[in-house]
Amino acid sequence: MTALTFLTGCASTAGRLPPAPVSASTESYSYIVGPGDSLNIIVWRNPELSMSVPVRPDGKISTPLIDELTAQGKNSTEIARDIEQQLSKYVRDPVVTVIVTSFVGPYSEQIRVVGEASKPQALPYKQKMTVLDVMIAVGGLTDFAAGNEATIVRSGEGNKQYSVRLKDLIKRGDVSANVEMRPGDILIIPQSLF
Repeated sequence: MTALTFLTGCASTAGRLPPAPVSASTESYSYIVGPGDSLNIIVWRNPELSMSVPVRPDGKISTPLIDELTAQGKNSTEIARDIEQQLSKYVRDPVVTVIVTSFVGPYSEQIRVVGEASKPQALPYKQKMTVLDVMIAVGGLTDFAAGNEATIVRSGEGNKQYSVRLKDLIKRGDVSANVEMRPGDILIIPQSLF
């Protein structure tokens, strides 16, 4: 009976899902602002209009002379141009720079880790982020994790699923199991059957 339990516990999804591609990032990636981000807004020659503001849960910001401006879903350059357009009603030729100083990102781009991670959570996506970076951020695997049966669900490819060998990467140091993440990926780490 114990041999059957052992064989059942060692069953892998590796044969059912394709392995995750090693490279997944795109060179043209531009960070998109989301709720919870902090923005440093600098208005040249107008220090009284320059300030740091949080992006509210509704995705908007408020600054002097601008009651509400949608920031969510835009990059920092697009937000700067929108602020310039609004300020041009009050200031001659405003020049605005927006710097993102605290990163959360929109929910659609966050990396979500669920299951048998030490600290399951959502992480802001970063260009060239790998599954090893994700595992360090979530504190590794629990003692009950079936790491080599983990799955990446790639929302950017219509929820296509890929297998990933987390146990080989973390416990055995097999860097060939390290793959790049994409915005919106979900990493699912199942529990071992024994």
